[in-house]
Amino acid sequence: MEVKEAIEKRRAYRALGPVEITDSGLRELAAAAQLTASCFNNQPWKFIFVRSKAALEKMHGCLSRHNDWAKNAPLIIAAFAGKDNDCVIKEREYYLFDLGMAVSALQLRAVEMGLAAHPIAGFDSEKARVELGIPAGNLVLTLVIVGEKTEDLAALTPQQAETEKSRPQRLPLENIFSVDAYDEKLAVKPAR
Repeated sequence: MEVKEAIEKRRAYRALGPVEITDSGLRELAAAAQLTASCFNNQPWKFIFVRSKAALEKMHGCLSRHNDWAKNAPLIIAAFAGKDNDCVIKEREYYLFDLGMAVSALQLRAVEMGLAAHPIAGFDSEKARVELGIPAGNLVLTLVIVGEKTEDLAALTPQQAETEKSRPQRLPLENIFSVDAYDEKLAVKPAR
């Protein structure tokens, strides 16, 4: 699969079902993140791959309302970083940007492996940090819910089920980039 195809196939699916993800598969996902670029090569990203029943139940207790669908997934990846591993240039802190790039690489590798990887913001970050034993000073930025896409929509709300049918609308290209100077078209926000 070419990168372009993985980018086009990547979707934040919620209708996920069980699939065996071997230790080798976990290493493949981690290796994709490991190779990501980072400021001064600080590599601030850290991941905890949660897959045992007991550990998954702890993560389920951190989920926000309407994220019950995530309980069907066989893997939750806690993606976190701390400022102590940051690259700061003037006022710019890069550790969260670097973490985001690593998560993106991990997602694309998941697609290539036939998996769906859906990063979520709907969870209690501090509770997740404590449950996983992550030291203070680290921010659990996202939980990446990983599984096999399924057609079973039973765990989804009606609105969530509707969004599974097609890719959510993307902003037109002219609303996300301009050349040589700022263009007012960049101020357009996605419709919700």
